[in-house]
Amino acid sequence: MNRRNFLALTGTFTGGALILPDFLHAFGTQENLIIGDQCVVFVQLNGGNDGLNTYIPFQDELYHQFRPTIALSKNDVISGNNGMAFHPSLKDFATMQQNGDLSVIQNVGYANPVRSHFRSQEIWQTAPTNQEYLNQGWLGRYLDLQCNDHQPTAGINIDTIDNLALKGEEPNSITVKDPDRFTTKKTIEDSEQLSGNPQLDFVRKIANSVVEGSDAIQNALQKGTPSEINYPKTGLSKNLEWIARLIKGNLHSKVYYTSMGGFDTHDNQLTIHQNRLKELNDAVFSFYNDLKKAQLLSNVTLVIFSEFGRRVADNGRGTDHGTAAPMFVIGGNNQGKVIGKNPDLTDLDKGDLKHQIDFRSVYASLLEQKLSFSPSKIGIRNNTLKGLF
Repeated sequence: MNRRNFLALTGTFTGGALILPDFLHAFGTQENLIIGDQCVVFVQLNGGNDGLNTYIPFQDELYHQFRPTIALSKNDVISGNNGMAFHPSLKDFATMQQNGDLSVIQNVGYANPVRSHFRSQEIWQTAPTNQEYLNQGWLGRYLDLQCNDHQPTAGINIDTIDNLALKGEEPNSITVKDPDRFTTKKTIEDSEQLSGNPQLDFVRKIANSVVEGSDAIQNALQKGTPSEINYPKTGLSKNLEWIARLIKGNLHSKVYYTSMGGFDTHDNQLTIHQNRLKELNDAVFSFYNDLKKAQLLSNVTLVIFSEFGRRVADNGRGTDHGTAAPMFVIGGNNQGKVIGKNPDLTDLDKGDLKHQIDFRSVYASLLEQKLSFSPSKIGIRNNTLKGLF
């Protein structure tokens, strides 16, 4: 049994709790992963967020012609600049940009785009060179090279399912549904000595790393300063509040990941999208203010993306699967710019936007400029994105 297979059975805590016998608690202590003082937090918008109705080319008449039923009016959008503006639900995104803390990266995607949710998510999560199928995620490959042996809290995924982006050869990440309930319980008395059985001892060693991961998370939650910010009562807000506590509690994880669903807006888009973006806005702005108050915003880079955008033309009720869309980067001393040209609605590829910026260039910038790591070591050969940091 290898480490990945073992953790697939016992190391993923989507239920938030683990029952382990005593003998699995006896093998040393794990030091926190400390590589510089930077970490990156990812929020993945599942379903394909409509970028054109998120960061809106409100002055382009083609936008209104292509979207007669769902276009946002020029009077409704906010913080207009150079022909682009935010959806009214993203008022605090506009504030963060005005503060110089939010960068918009326009028209992000990849060549030969795939409109399948699962495959496109897989491409974003593994960052292949030529859309080849990879078993390991880009962040998992990074953590494999950065960690000595396995370090279970080097990456934290707060979600109900594992994330391929964090999968590597070594178990350097943990999926947690509810960090408050993520504890280990001793239930069986057993020998704490090596058994002489290599396979059993291997299982004990890996299980011990899981116990240490639980202990490290609980210690960080206890040390993390309770937030003075009033987070909304939503799923994403709760996840980001936990991440903020872990960061403030010096867990020293390099990567945090969470997701938010509900962006597959084929029908009733105006209402659904408005509600989804408001939840995103309120959760992210609470997280932003929490870190800012703790004087940690420059140490934490928040990245928001979706697996693809939507088609340029509406379908009468909403939008269907498309291609390129904006990414948002908050904190981490980003330059607060709008990077890339405005969407070109006169030059479409079968009714879809042509991507201008490859998402792997954004990854390269995060690895090189925030995590002091050469992206080529994990197979990302794209140039870094100029003007982001």
